[in-house]
Amino acid sequence: MDQTASQIGLSPSSVDEVVKKLGANDYLADEGLATAIFLAIQLRRPLFLEGEAGVGKTEVAKALSRWSGARMIRLQCYEGIDSAQAVYEWDYARQLLHLRTAEATGAATGANTDELEAALYDPRFLIRRPLLDALSSTDGTVPVLLIDEVDRADDEFEAFLLEALSDFSVTIPEIGTIQAETPPIVVLTSNRTRDVHDALKRRCLYHWVEHPDFDREVSIVKLRAPGVGDPLARQVAAATEAMRGYGLYKPPGVAESIDWALSLAALGRESLDEKSVRATLGTVLKYREDQERVSQKGLEEMVRNAVLRGGS
Repeated sequence: MDQTASQIGLSPSSVDEVVKKLGANDYLADEGLATAIFLAIQLRRPLFLEGEAGVGKTEVAKALSRWSGARMIRLQCYEGIDSAQAVYEWDYARQLLHLRTAEATGAATGANTDELEAALYDPRFLIRRPLLDALSSTDGTVPVLLIDEVDRADDEFEAFLLEALSDFSVTIPEIGTIQAETPPIVVLTSNRTRDVHDALKRRCLYHWVEHPDFDREVSIVKLRAPGVGDPLARQVAAATEAMRGYGLYKPPGVAESIDWALSLAALGRESLDEKSVRATLGTVLKYREDQERVSQKGLEEMVRNAVLRGGS
């Protein structure tokens, strides 16, 4: 068995095993995604997942964390994020308290400036943000690092990530370079609100995550919402699939399908009907314009087709 794979608690021997292990941890992956995950583990490369919001990209990292039994460390990207939020910063309040304590006890009197400065930049005053936390984990396991929605960050932060992921290390001027003994499992996600630079993608294995097909979405809904009956799960999947073909501003994702099924079941519904769909449309469509567009397309016809396809 590969030593690194053993350390991270992941040592799949095949793509089929990845499918089974993810399924055992509440994630149903298709063959393409399972292959990308298998190769990322075997080759120890970051996995870059791109696709529309709601297709289950973030859930991949969560499932890998449950599978490996390791922590998932999440770095949520946003416009303006920089190394202070992603890597580290110094705890200035504790440093100041330390300095005042040294002055009060007289310890500062016999120390020179270099000694005092060195004491202030001790690792105990370091606030470890997600990236540094993932690279310097000391709990005996290799964490799963989720770099979520990297497309929301700017070019400068992308360049920083490119450097950090090339050799899994970061440099802190006052301390030196910190390098991961064993690289974390890294999953980057993008909703493609803008194109991420090719240089960053080249550091990673890439996979475009599609919305699940009808049968897999039914299986996902039944797995994540076990109290929902089979007919309702099938009808919800059929109606959601139809909505995705309406050219909506924000097509519903898998999470919305699950929420919708749970909402209908909570109302005691065992099958779709126009009244219930109209009342719960906000659980699956989060923009008023999308709700209006679906209503204009005809809720009655959509419900009838969903019932026919899903079974009554």
